[in-house]
Amino acid sequence: MKITTIQAMTDISAEAWDALVGENNPFVEHAFLSLLETSGSVGPGTGWMPAHVLVWDNDDDDVLVGAAPTYVKTDSYGEYIFDWTWAEISQRLGIEYYPKIVVAVPFTPATGPRLLYHPERKKEEIWSALVLGLKELLDAVDASSLHILFCLDEEATFLEKAGLARRGTHQYHWRNNNYKDFDDFVGRLRSTARKQIRKERRRVQQTSLAMELIRGDEAGDEIWSQMYRLYMSTGAKKWGTPYLTKEFFQAAGDTVGSRALLGLARDNGRLMAGTLSFQKGKHLYGRYWGCFAPVDCLHFELCYYQLIEYTIAEGYTLLEAGAQGAHKIKRGFLPTITHSAHYMSHPLLHSTFVDYTRQELESMEKQMEEFRNMGPFRSEEIPSFPPIAGQEA
Repeated sequence: MKITTIQAMTDISAEAWDALVGENNPFVEHAFLSLLETSGSVGPGTGWMPAHVLVWDNDDDDVLVGAAPTYVKTDSYGEYIFDWTWAEISQRLGIEYYPKIVVAVPFTPATGPRLLYHPERKKEEIWSALVLGLKELLDAVDASSLHILFCLDEEATFLEKAGLARRGTHQYHWRNNNYKDFDDFVGRLRSTARKQIRKERRRVQQTSLAMELIRGDEAGDEIWSQMYRLYMSTGAKKWGTPYLTKEFFQAAGDTVGSRALLGLARDNGRLMAGTLSFQKGKHLYGRYWGCFAPVDCLHFELCYYQLIEYTIAEGYTLLEAGAQGAHKIKRGFLPTITHSAHYMSHPLLHSTFVDYTRQELESMEKQMEEFRNMGPFRSEEIPSFPPIAGQEA
């Protein structure tokens, strides 16, 4: 097999790349990753320089059999697996922490495949080749470390055996336990959670707002322009400088619109709030929210309840609603362990990181089970799904 690196998604055909991505994740598709680059959301001046690692089969007309969405990073922004502490430790040891190599989808804390492989090939062989290629890139740019973020559980297991440190963080995910409809879901909750959800929905229903869910390729330029305004208003409040550019939203309808789901709240036809989610296969991923004027409980309605209803109606199995937010537990989102894998070039730093992450993961696994049992579901209705992201991906 031959290993190469490209600096732009346009250097590889969408057909070849997408043959590797699997059924349920829209973010590792060629269209989404390419849009990040062509819109200027990643690239020069962003801290994310594309350096995608590819694996080719020389014996079969140079067929692409493996790929990893890879970036050379000069900071730790937009990753959501926080390593500022390790950057500080490195500095104290006199080790330059940047640049580093990151395998991820920029600005997207959603679990999905990171070591892409052709379904007709042996994945372990391709994964080994990808790890080799990533370490070669690490040496080539004199990077301090390699970080594979929000990977699948089986990828994390493989990478741990390959010598990387496996790290566990957590999010809150909603899973469809064969619910007939939204009322069936709410009926399986404890009375306090059930009453709270119904009260929150009632508050929104008593307003003059009308809700609508539409696909991104049916939205039109004006709505996408409004979505950018909503994104900017929320992003500026949260972290100062939003990551996605105006060009991303201008092109999204034509490039990734078939994967996008827009949730809209209108008051007599005037857009008041919106959400942007992405879907593929049996999974739905809530990503961005914004409002032009505050309305009590509207965030819960658009970001959670509308999407839960849609997930049930479509027969989807999983709804991820982004990073953080313990308030999601009361609304049926259960604590879920998410995984990443890390390799530090400096032996002392790597051995310290391995010990720390192993203890961190053991502690987190215990906490997640306790949180699930203390969650909103009646004891006999707690979903039996394991609290580990990526097992159903």
